[in-house]
Amino acid sequence: MGDYPFEDRADFDDVERGFLGTLKDPVVRNDKGEPVWDCDAYDFLAGECPDTANPSLWRQGQLVSKHGLFEVCEGIYQARGLDLSNVTFVEGERGVIVIDPLMTVEPARAALALYREHRGERPVTAVIYTHSHADHFGGVRGVTDGKDIPIVAPAGFLEHAVSENVYAGGAMARRAVYMYAADLERGPTGQIGAGLGMTTSMGTMSLIAPTLDITHTGQEEVIDGVRIVFQITPGTEAPAEMNFYFPDRRALCMAENATHTLHNLLTLRGAVVRDARVWAKYLAEANELFGDKSDVLFASHHWPTWDGERIRTFLSEQHDLYAYLHDQTLRLANKGLTGIEIAEEMQVPPALEKRWHTHGYYGSVSHNVKAIYQRYLGWFDGNPAHLWEHPPVEQAKRYVEFMGGAANVLAQARKSLEDGDLRWVATVVNHVVFADPANTEARELLATAYDGLGRGAENGTWRNFYLTGADELRGEIKPPAPDTAGPDLVGALTIGQIFDSIAVKVNGPRAWHEQATVDWTFTDLDESYRMRLSNGVLWHTTSQSGPPADLTVTLTKPQLFQVLGSGKLDGVAHEGDATVIGKILSLLEAPDHQFPIVTP
Repeated sequence: MGDYPFEDRADFDDVERGFLGTLKDPVVRNDKGEPVWDCDAYDFLAGECPDTANPSLWRQGQLVSKHGLFEVCEGIYQARGLDLSNVTFVEGERGVIVIDPLMTVEPARAALALYREHRGERPVTAVIYTHSHADHFGGVRGVTDGKDIPIVAPAGFLEHAVSENVYAGGAMARRAVYMYAADLERGPTGQIGAGLGMTTSMGTMSLIAPTLDITHTGQEEVIDGVRIVFQITPGTEAPAEMNFYFPDRRALCMAENATHTLHNLLTLRGAVVRDARVWAKYLAEANELFGDKSDVLFASHHWPTWDGERIRTFLSEQHDLYAYLHDQTLRLANKGLTGIEIAEEMQVPPALEKRWHTHGYYGSVSHNVKAIYQRYLGWFDGNPAHLWEHPPVEQAKRYVEFMGGAANVLAQARKSLEDGDLRWVATVVNHVVFADPANTEARELLATAYDGLGRGAENGTWRNFYLTGADELRGEIKPPAPDTAGPDLVGALTIGQIFDSIAVKVNGPRAWHEQATVDWTFTDLDESYRMRLSNGVLWHTTSQSGPPADLTVTLTKPQLFQVLGSGKLDGVAHEGDATVIGKILSLLEAPDHQFPIVTP
């Protein structure tokens, strides 16, 4: 840490700038009185960094944990530190435009109340979603019911917002428990943030569908008298995302494309790999379009950057960061190095390393390089030894046997622990735990290694993964994360997406010998589908041609949810074999929201 510019205090000045006040009661609660967010939970960060934390991550936590309402510029305000993300309020002629209403309803409601306390009872006249991740739309019903106001989002928002939280939502939610560690104890030896924000709120998620799509760069809209010029940036931090500029206020919103950290190209909770080349391209384009015209840059996380020259430098350095990782990963891949090897060799240019906003508090050079490799070349590194390996448990048993048994492995690992080689301890002892999860000595030794790796990590989400893993090795599996597939998100699915979300729950082997065909006609949507079950696959088309279906159902979309919930067609028009519905539903498996991660 000796080369890190700790004497540079510009970020601390920026994070305080424009502060107006914070919540009188720091604890935000749901309707049952249960806490969903505590603004003061990170007050311990005001102290000196202990030896149980990385000083750079500690510094980031000090900055990100600052909470309250802040003036960005005349007419634009942000509530920060009330959730993982920021919510921004832009004052118009009749009321206020809300940008990214946090992750859950309760903190969003508290943020709006805080804004009104300082700026008056302005009605919400529009909502803008910058992109399709839940921490930027989930709290929307805390600020509006959506009636008679525009809900603005980039084209494709709804499809990506609901599919990400439904198709692989169970696995993502389970891994998010590790990534954000919302249940881990806050403190110098525990959770000290996630780099991008402190953690996720634990309230009620919601969604109101967009009514106005932004389809192209240069699209200009006037909303509540406020001129906004948009830049679409698909394939960057989210599949559907956009930056936008307020020309009359010389203010640039960079969504989540340029924050005070190296972001994820593949988030540890799991997602589609993001395109570093495209990300860099859109950062350069934003600088060209708006850099010379902006006096302040703000984003959906962290604190703003003021002054035109600083803004242009910030965007340029962010561009260079992603472009460098992309280009150098491919250069080394084309020389024959694998993703893991490239990650070990990759070094960020010194001029970028000296800038705090390029550090890997949320993403990291290591896992981003592996993501770039994966995007282009996939999971296989070309070595046939890795083509058909044993699964983890069987592999672990063989490793432990080859290494002379568990007792010998643990004895050698303790020496490695004394030598400070924590990575190797984690690698070898993990084999013992997977070979024999009841081995308490191995579990404790692995937990000790995870403690050390977590406490040394500059990356907030790495720390959270290590410490949560250590916690679970020593006790019970953590409670599941809140269900991301709530009523609003499920209700926003198209019929095709609903059928797709059912298809990924079919237990294939149990369905091998089952066959069924259902024709669905939706009178409220004027849409028709044929669903077919064959060879363990449940699939659908928009054509009902061919032999007659086993069952024909005529209904509305709300009735479909009733049918799927009950397995019955009571009150629903139908012809044919009504038992087909029950047969299909009996083949479905619910996701496991508490599957083990650090044990078999």
